[in-house]
Amino acid sequence: MVIETLDSAASRLGECPIWCERSGRLWWVDVLEPALWSHDPSTGACLRHPVAARRIGSLALRRIGGLVLACDNGVFAYDPEKGEQVFLVDPEPGATEHRKNDGRADSAGNFWVGTLRETDYAPVGALYRISPDLEVSVEANKLAIPNALAFDPKRRRMYFGDTRAYAIWVCDYDPADGRVGERRLFATTTAPARPDGSCIDGEGYVWNVEYAGGRLVRYSPEGEASRVVELPVTYPTCCCFGGRDFGRLYVTSASEPLSPEERAAEPLAGKVLVLDVGIRGRPEFRVAL
Repeated sequence: MVIETLDSAASRLGECPIWCERSGRLWWVDVLEPALWSHDPSTGACLRHPVAARRIGSLALRRIGGLVLACDNGVFAYDPEKGEQVFLVDPEPGATEHRKNDGRADSAGNFWVGTLRETDYAPVGALYRISPDLEVSVEANKLAIPNALAFDPKRRRMYFGDTRAYAIWVCDYDPADGRVGERRLFATTTAPARPDGSCIDGEGYVWNVEYAGGRLVRYSPEGEASRVVELPVTYPTCCCFGGRDFGRLYVTSASEPLSPEERAAEPLAGKVLVLDVGIRGRPEFRVAL
């Protein structure tokens, strides 16, 4: 399989790729830099966008246009054309030792975002649901690194994981109001590989990248690994489908915690990889915030 890369700077911790079908652009973040990036395949340009907020853990598309950014100091609306951002809400006000991590919109317009404490990755993080009226509710707690968020309204499901627990769970999910039921185990990984970001393809299969495992795994709705794609990076972080027909799979990655010697041996670390896996995705949901 041919694997291409985008012509952007290598990320220290690339995350949360999102394809916007309206603008024909890919968005992603470098959490540790921090930086917000976009890519326009029609020109090949990769642009770094100015953001005043602190580190960005994740982002989502807005129904009214623009983005929402989940930053250390709250969730912000962001206008990429003007470079303007407006504070919306902080699900953990005062928790200065925590940072935001994986985030995703659901079909009801809610924004879901997880939090973690990176000083020790103790299981003190949580998964929050932010409704369009900015009401915040805790949907899961005692998480170390919440990740792998994905929604399948056709099967009325939500997926999420904990990278430190080597586990991905599935919950019953009501797309009418965004409510979820009790979690049940969907898939596990084996050390050193840890589950990181996920997306769902047009057939309802879950694609998950394995951080420290250097691969992509496609899971059936029953939780069976139906396909494995080996990657040229040790630390892939998240994935999404994009392109004009959603036929390209974009994978972000991290150059840390590789040593200088390891980075020299792994020149694609931190790059955004582009794959043709022969399967199409679907548009991302948009938040109504």
